[in-house]
Amino acid sequence: MEIFLQQLINGVTLGSIYGLIAIGYTMVFGIIGMVNFAHGDVFMLSAFIALLLLLLLTQMLGLAAAPAFVVALVAAMALTALWNFAIERVAYRRLRGSFRLAPLISAIGMSTFLANFVTVTQGPNNKSIPPMWDEVIKITSGGAYDVTLSYKQILIVVVTGALLAAFWFVVQKTSLGRAQRACEQDAKMAALLGVDVNRTVALTFVIGAALAAVAGSLYLLQYGVVKSSDGFVPGVKAFTAAVLGGIGSLPGAVLGGLLIGLIETLWGQYFSSDYKDVAAFSVLAITLIFMPSGLMGRPDVEKV
Repeated sequence: MEIFLQQLINGVTLGSIYGLIAIGYTMVFGIIGMVNFAHGDVFMLSAFIALLLLLLLTQMLGLAAAPAFVVALVAAMALTALWNFAIERVAYRRLRGSFRLAPLISAIGMSTFLANFVTVTQGPNNKSIPPMWDEVIKITSGGAYDVTLSYKQILIVVVTGALLAAFWFVVQKTSLGRAQRACEQDAKMAALLGVDVNRTVALTFVIGAALAAVAGSLYLLQYGVVKSSDGFVPGVKAFTAAVLGGIGSLPGAVLGGLLIGLIETLWGQYFSSDYKDVAAFSVLAITLIFMPSGLMGRPDVEKV
């Protein structure tokens, strides 16, 4: 039972990170119907930005860990949002009215560019930061195994929940959210009614990148290491989480991320870590057979 509880905590922590990345996938797909395969590499780029800023602030400027992390997080969100804004303008906007595969091919090319850019500038090896906030709370002790909950894990779960609530409010209750939902239903009609479609799509990319930057910074804080190849696998798993939860649903994206994280950690503990990815994708396949729209997705309505 102690091992199960510990893996449950680890799975929720990992799933929260996946959920933050998945929100970016589901927002972009919900509005323009495109899978932004470069989003995983944007997450990896944000982790490197946070790493460089943390090392600069703590080791060169002597700033304390807590304020340094806050500054690095805010700066990583701003810089990553700027990157994604440029990506949308350069790689996607001109192809939005083209045939359906053109933006997908451009997204794959942008993903390759970002991965190689980071490899060339930072090298292919792991980059690490000094341990931060390693204090833990002992949930159970005295048995064969101590179940612990670190302050970092609490921070990750709380931040994920707060951001999900904030962006759900933005989508449901603000003018930007109304514009996003209008573009999701019919972009041409929304444009005829005065919605600035280009601005709405650009802001969606900016918000998705900011969330990916939060995920990248928290990933770096939790695991303390990042490398240039860390964009592909988390990106694919986050997209899987978005599909599992229901593409286009923000709560569904986080729910899917939590399920993927739990499946990975529990399968790796009780069966084999070599097949944890197989288990996650198998659950996705089984879910889509019985629920094609995902756990919280809405079925597509064909316009005639």
